[in-house]
Amino acid sequence: MSSQIQFKIVTPEGTVHESSVDQATLPVVSGQVTILPGHRSYIAALKAGEVVLKKGSEETHIATSGGFVEFNNNTLVVLADTAERADAIDIARAEAARKRAEALKKEKVSMSELEYAKVAASIEKEAARIRVARKHRTRHGAHIEHADQSDSM
Repeated sequence: MSSQIQFKIVTPEGTVHESSVDQATLPVVSGQVTILPGHRSYIAALKAGEVVLKKGSEETHIATSGGFVEFNNNTLVVLADTAERADAIDIARAEAARKRAEALKKEKVSMSELEYAKVAASIEKEAARIRVARKHRTRHGAHIEHADQSDSM
């Protein structure tokens, strides 16, 4: 049995991250799952949230939105709608996008189910990006200023 997992996360734009890791924790529709080397084969739907990769004492944090997760023979592939490393997230831009989506949600009284689902998914995605970026920057000693705390949905 291998002592590491071959991890790859891919979006429609291309590969976001690829490496060998000791473990991966992923946000799936049924909750959260941690995959270790030797885990049984696994397939799940990915939801917006944070992927945490551990290799030794190092951690990599990636904000994701929907997609799928497949693990087999110590190879973990994540096919995500979007994925962004925590250190690359512009918190101010994410906050602005979340606020725009929330304003649109309030503005559109007669929204179709599809339109509502798109707006709700956008809000969830931006909130996840903000959480992941703030968590990452706080752990690395950066002070983060933000206007409101309402992203703890």
